[in-house]
Amino acid sequence: MIGSKAEDIKTIGVIGAGTIGSSWASYFLATGRDVHAWDPADGAADKIRAFVENAWPSLETLGVVADGASPDRLTVFDKAADAAEAADFIQESAPERLDIKQALYADLEPATRPDVVISTSTSGLLMSELQAGRSHAGRFVLGHPFNPPHLIPLVEVLGGKATDPAIVDWTVDFYNAIGKRAIKVNKEVPGHVANRLQAAIWREAIHLAVEGVASVDDIDAAVAYGPGIRWSLMGPHLTFHLAGGPGGMTNFVEHLGPPVASWWDDLGSPQLTDAVKKTLIDGVADEVSGKTVPELAATRDRRLLAVLKALKDSEEG
Repeated sequence: MIGSKAEDIKTIGVIGAGTIGSSWASYFLATGRDVHAWDPADGAADKIRAFVENAWPSLETLGVVADGASPDRLTVFDKAADAAEAADFIQESAPERLDIKQALYADLEPATRPDVVISTSTSGLLMSELQAGRSHAGRFVLGHPFNPPHLIPLVEVLGGKATDPAIVDWTVDFYNAIGKRAIKVNKEVPGHVANRLQAAIWREAIHLAVEGVASVDDIDAAVAYGPGIRWSLMGPHLTFHLAGGPGGMTNFVEHLGPPVASWWDDLGSPQLTDAVKKTLIDGVADEVSGKTVPELAATRDRRLLAVLKALKDSEEG
């Protein structure tokens, strides 16, 4: 696989095609590749095809559908090994259980060429544990997307202890070449990078709600209508670099850094007790005002699509 270019990857094996896997399948199809998918759920083929059909207009709106790309280039197999056999790259999105993934790898590995990279979408499991016992452990890598993968560009790439470092670099380059924004994670930690950042923000959001500083609704608004908008453009370090004015980060850490650091000592560490759970559940119920999860997801994706298109247009401009 090392030395191959993205255009050499003609067929993607999507192993595990629930919400994440079907989203991945939609994106890979949009890049003009064949997708061989498998999922053990009843009626999986119909569900995967329905997901791709629903996702396709959004992909067209974003302008990421390549010439020759088509949902018809999806084939759904009854066995995971059959889906993997002709694949040039495998994206595994099975349930978040070590035993399930390891059993699946034992089935997949004999069916795939030894040079084919097997990338897992796991959000929290450690790659070193997942690849343990594999005969070609060096080609196993983590490629964690952000939901929904067919819209959100981020992919976190990380190798385990036995992963060939060149495979990690190749995988970063592959995702970037097909239009993703891949980052290289240098060290195994639970939750990788993005989810840990989310967890830190949510922890303080819970603390503020429990302490009665603001309602759940207003805390969400404080993020969505404030820093969340800036974060769609740049991360916290670059945001504060700009906040430092002409002196940039040097000025910020010297003059504004100490006040920010003083807030760290006052940040909370709430526990998910029954009372805290009730505060969150009741608060979100008030916030959504009866809207269902599918309705909220549709609103999220519609707004997300608008933001992504605006960002893409501004970059091209």
